[in-house]
Amino acid sequence: MYADDLLTPLSDQTMTLLPPVTLFDAHTHIGANDPDGFKCTAEELLETLAPLGSRAVVFPMHEPTGYLPANDHVLAAAAASDGRLVAFCRVDPRAGDPVGEIRRCIAAGARGIKLHPRAERFGLDEPPVREIVALADEERLPILLHAGRGIPALGAHVLEFAAEFPRARFILAHCAVSDLAWIWQRIHEYPNVFFDTAWFSATDQLAVYSHIPPGQILYATDIPFGTPQLTVIGSLRCALQAGLTPAQLKSVAGEQLARIVAREDARDFGPAVGDGRIRRDPLLARVEYFAEAAFVTAIAGGDTGEFIDLAGLACLVGDSAPQAPLCECIRELLALALTIPMGESLTERFAHIHLLVSAAAIAATPDVPVAS
Repeated sequence: MYADDLLTPLSDQTMTLLPPVTLFDAHTHIGANDPDGFKCTAEELLETLAPLGSRAVVFPMHEPTGYLPANDHVLAAAAASDGRLVAFCRVDPRAGDPVGEIRRCIAAGARGIKLHPRAERFGLDEPPVREIVALADEERLPILLHAGRGIPALGAHVLEFAAEFPRARFILAHCAVSDLAWIWQRIHEYPNVFFDTAWFSATDQLAVYSHIPPGQILYATDIPFGTPQLTVIGSLRCALQAGLTPAQLKSVAGEQLARIVAREDARDFGPAVGDGRIRRDPLLARVEYFAEAAFVTAIAGGDTGEFIDLAGLACLVGDSAPQAPLCECIRELLALALTIPMGESLTERFAHIHLLVSAAAIAATPDVPVAS
């Protein structure tokens, strides 16, 4: 998928820097009707997970006409996956009988709930959402919430729910970028709130790993928007840069999520490491800035050439510079990105983006080596 074949050597090398882990992905989708044009079948999802041996939580993509058939499809895919997929059901709180649909799906094997305030255009202060949270508390289920772009802040409501319904578990997707600026100051008071890493920005990843307790961070890809190769490079390198211990890395990679979906107690892996543990290299920060500007431009559909050129020039630190090995790796990724045209194809566009995201992540992690 996308640039996975090009990123595999780097993701495989990153995996060698981790303790032995079994990846368990908190955030993947299947579906064919999402208005954004992305599609993913169960077979494609399993194929994407296979190279790194990952398991995954899976739920439907956006279904404008309703979720009952889509939930059935997800449940069937999970049942046929030999344990590699764990089904979450998705509901629109404003449509039909969402609590009844969740109960039906739980009886059929669902282990959690997905809510998307942006796609379904609802707020967390609406009565049906409270009913869903009460059910999650009753059943000790996780609720994964879109907490990325395109929505107002929702963290205050989540913390209110987390205090009132302590048996429910709340997973804020996309590094909780809608609320990350402040929520870290209180999150140690809410051990039933978690953050998934399905997000492109290395800066946000480092903010999560430095400011959120490691036991509350969950590895996630956002397939079909991200992939395991991209997330190992873009997120787990940041975990290494933050200095997480082997036990903390294993928790992030999948062990904590396994407890959550099994309705077991989550483990405490200590406080957030603090931003004093995160070293930033000024020369590599220049590279990161231009690489991030390039992939943001690509997401917006613009011409990335000028920013890629600037990132490449920022990499010319000289062969004797301590940054040279990382810069050489970044230059290779930038060169590969330039070989992939930014046309109408989502596959080509996101291959281009994944290479740029990986380049930025390497620049943001100066103490994590790359293969020579």
